[in-house]
Amino acid sequence: MVPPAMPADYLIVLPVALSMLFGAALLCIRKRTRLHPPVALTGLALIFAIDAAVLWQVAAEGPRTMMMGGWKPPFGIAFTVDLMGALFLATAGFVALACGIYAVVSVPATQRRFGFFPFLFLMMAGVSGAFITGDVFNLYVWFEVLLIGSFGLMILGSEHGQLDGATKYCFLNLVGTTLFLVATGFLYGVFGTLNMADIAVKAAARPADGVVVSIAALFLASLCMKAAAFPLNAWLPSSYHTPRFVVSALFAGLLTKVGIFALIRILFMLFPPEQASLSPVIAWIAAATMLVGAFGALAQSDIRRLLNYVVIAGIGTILAGLSLPALVNEPLVLAAGDAAAAIAAIAPTVPTAAALAQETGLSSAIFYALHSIVVMTALYLAAGIMVRRAGSASLHEMGGLWRRFPGLSVLVLVLLLAASGLPPFSGFWPKLGLVRATLAGGMGWLAAAILVSGLMLTIACARVFALAFWRPSPGGDAVAGAADRWRPGRFYAAVPLVFLTIAVVAAGVYPEPLAASTRSAAASVLDSTAFVRSVFGEAP
Repeated sequence: MVPPAMPADYLIVLPVALSMLFGAALLCIRKRTRLHPPVALTGLALIFAIDAAVLWQVAAEGPRTMMMGGWKPPFGIAFTVDLMGALFLATAGFVALACGIYAVVSVPATQRRFGFFPFLFLMMAGVSGAFITGDVFNLYVWFEVLLIGSFGLMILGSEHGQLDGATKYCFLNLVGTTLFLVATGFLYGVFGTLNMADIAVKAAARPADGVVVSIAALFLASLCMKAAAFPLNAWLPSSYHTPRFVVSALFAGLLTKVGIFALIRILFMLFPPEQASLSPVIAWIAAATMLVGAFGALAQSDIRRLLNYVVIAGIGTILAGLSLPALVNEPLVLAAGDAAAAIAAIAPTVPTAAALAQETGLSSAIFYALHSIVVMTALYLAAGIMVRRAGSASLHEMGGLWRRFPGLSVLVLVLLLAASGLPPFSGFWPKLGLVRATLAGGMGWLAAAILVSGLMLTIACARVFALAFWRPSPGGDAVAGAADRWRPGRFYAAVPLVFLTIAVVAAGVYPEPLAASTRSAAASVLDSTAFVRSVFGEAP
């Protein structure tokens, strides 16, 4: 029996609705660029507050579902948010607000007039929709929405490099989206539904076969392309260095993580047996992605290209947590449409050592993804400030920033240590969890790849700090002048950076609240009973 919608259930859809509403309002006042910052910041702050309220609600009461138009599942469009979706949603709202504040001074009036903030809200509508949808086809739709918004942000300025990068970005993402759509078509042909809860029920009752493994493999290829995993990651270094730093920060923080989120949702919740079959492939992809990212970062002297490869290495680290073999339920005979039996069919299995290793790996991967969203956004924003102060993006032409900007130096040092995975910052604990999980899962070579990648990233980050901050400026201290004088706009650039860094330090020094939340999120993904109940209601 499906419970009636309560007023609190409408909270779920507000992040998407408000993103579209504020985007449309800003489009209506497109020529009045002075109004854009207050309107945009009000909208982003409101969305973040609602995201936080959704997280609080889901943490307290479990997954929530809103069926649009009052249609009964599995026929209606479902918005379903569990703890994993709520954590990603709130983190995305936090970094979007930070980037909105930063954009007040970094985006000129001409680019505001051409639609910077409307495109930002459109992209956030796609990102938020992907985190809260309970329907595979609508996941595809939200990917399209965020792709349109991000493409608009990328080409603002219409410079040659931006158009070149946008072409690669758009083409390869469209290929990934097409693969996703093909897999969705096969999925509907096999199960006759696209509702995630309904698929989870029917897939649990179906013996593993080559057809479903092929569908899972298509989803894996599509989402690995969107997440920039090896060997489908060449588009990211070619495109993320072309737009403004605040746009790169949004992309690096959010877009690849949407692909990771969808991968977790589809492989672990819908197709656990097929995830077990594909786990060796995922493990090799993870190791290759980590090493390509780490060695690529070592080879770069441009600060933004270097950070692009740090993003790729982070994706590989997250994938390592998704490569542990799944805990598979025995196939059950299930009558189609029997919700009570369906919910019973996916009842939790008795935990084993392998299951605990898998849950630790998934929990650590979610923790690392949330950490990466915040850290990479902050590092790109900090890189924008560094480039403005030094007058160049090349590490060979930077220097002496420590003496001229000690506050910025401390913030960047903390962020670089966190990105390297060193204690006591936020990257350390999930990496420790991933190493323990891979060792417990009998994948010592993958644990070694995580450690080698971490060592290479530490060297690359130390190189950034040594060249840009610690050594004397190549042009001497005389370069400090007009660029170093205080200007009111610097407040808007410094405030989001400080808050993002505080979040990184807090998650590292006192990680237990976030670690407990990610453990619960991983458990709810591996045992989707609560997710299914939120859609179909209690068994009659």
